[in-house]
Amino acid sequence: MNKKVAVFGNSVDAGFVPVLRKFFQFFERNGVKVQLYKPFYSHLINNLDFSPFYTHFFHSHTDFDHNNNYIFSIGGDGTFLQTLQCTRNFDVPMVGLNSGRLGFLADISEDKVEDALASIFNNKFDIIERSLLEVDLGGAHKLDFNYALNEMTVLKTDTSSMINIKAYLDGEFLNNYWADGLIIATPTGSTAYSLSVGGPILTPESMNFVITPIAPHNLTVRPLVVPDHHELLLKVSGRGTHFLTSLDSTSNSVEITTSIKVKKASFRLKTISLKGHSFLSTLRNKLMWGADKRN
Repeated sequence: MNKKVAVFGNSVDAGFVPVLRKFFQFFERNGVKVQLYKPFYSHLINNLDFSPFYTHFFHSHTDFDHNNNYIFSIGGDGTFLQTLQCTRNFDVPMVGLNSGRLGFLADISEDKVEDALASIFNNKFDIIERSLLEVDLGGAHKLDFNYALNEMTVLKTDTSSMINIKAYLDGEFLNNYWADGLIIATPTGSTAYSLSVGGPILTPESMNFVITPIAPHNLTVRPLVVPDHHELLLKVSGRGTHFLTSLDSTSNSVEITTSIKVKKASFRLKTISLKGHSFLSTLRNKLMWGADKRN
């Protein structure tokens, strides 16, 4: 087959080992080279007594092989986001094998793993390119990885009162958000944190961002969808000396005087969508649309 893949994961339960056995046996049987994330290998060996097939390891983006054909993320949507941060590759298509409940990103279920792998290696899939956010913390803080696939969030600290977030869109004043925080979400992130606080759902190919306030003081302040060619500037004020910024699952404490610039990244992440695994079908399954028999 002359293919190479990377496999990333954090931890899985012992009940998932039979699925992993089928997963890795497929690669071994078909002569596929596997670059395995070393900490995940250690977890499988030490905690589950399972020895997976592999040809070499990687530890971070510094020794990741950019000539891999695919990147497999084993876990849930959170693991998928960590896979991106670890590999920092936007050209090798990523696909998620779900070890728990159905996810929006990790959408290959354990009972479909062999069929899914066969489809992928027979090129029976579609590529979905997902936009990312690029974040600049005013030059005061150097982020190790300043991109987000889901969202960038500004949050008050645990002990502080609400914060004021002045938002500007391409230099024009938009609003002063007096709230617990503010979410800037991509279409991919519209089904994550933003959705949980009342934001709208966007399809992955939408060329928009969502600005969603978290527990705003004024109930008339609602989520806003804006075209993704705009650049956002956020200025925070409040009683505390610091506030929190979060890029996907990574949080940073930032001085209150720090301004934040948010814009669309100049590249997109390639993800794999299998036939019959459309975004709309995932929505119906994940959100249980149609479960009410009266509809």
